[in-house]
Amino acid sequence: MPSFHHGDVEIAYLDEGEGEPILLVHGFASTKNVNWVYPAWVSELKRLGRRVIALDNRGHGESSKLYDSAQYEISIMASDVIALMDHLDIARADIMGYSLGSRMTAVLALTRPERLRSIILGGIGIGMITGGGPGENVALALEAPSLDDVTDPVGRTFRAFADQTRSDRRALAACLRGSRRLMTRQEAGAISLPTLIAVGTKDEIAGSAAALGEIIPGSKVLDIPNRDHMRAVGDKVYKAGVAEFLSARP
Repeated sequence: MPSFHHGDVEIAYLDEGEGEPILLVHGFASTKNVNWVYPAWVSELKRLGRRVIALDNRGHGESSKLYDSAQYEISIMASDVIALMDHLDIARADIMGYSLGSRMTAVLALTRPERLRSIILGGIGIGMITGGGPGENVALALEAPSLDDVTDPVGRTFRAFADQTRSDRRALAACLRGSRRLMTRQEAGAISLPTLIAVGTKDEIAGSAAALGEIIPGSKVLDIPNRDHMRAVGDKVYKAGVAEFLSARP
């Protein structure tokens, strides 16, 4: 798997297909493979004639594991995406994130809009502004000796997922504590790129997609029927909505 260095941090990535580039940014405790390859996003986007690039976020997958929470500040994590684009000599790209990856993408839409053609915010709604989702309960669950020691239901979900993906749980706990800065309503309202917000209708982690859509000017909202945070990722309605959104880009 190819990789590059952003400062002292090694970032693993994949780069497949030909055409206009789209960069995929996975969610917390996931990886490029779990979030994008296994649910057939990479193959689907290649079928649509796209060059598909996906990275393992710092602390995840095959990228460097860091244990200082300050190294996971959301703008620092987002800067890895721009560094990858620079490494591959990509001037502009569509970017699709999921959950934490969407919060990173929103930061880039606000701070580096000249590098983005459009953004797709999967698995995040008004929670990007109001909070919610995994917090200190999940960090403690990741640090517990075993899953049997975790009683918090949300903590158990994320701990089981981290165990399933054989993640470095200490690095994930540091990531969670370092990346929790929220976006303000004013910041979200300043996003001016074409935006699609895609959230499962049973997602209790993301918050309302419609409420976020009312704040980001001109954004489109895609409801993914009967899917929660974990099961929305590979949904066919999600994929069809993204394909339609991307096809409308000049």
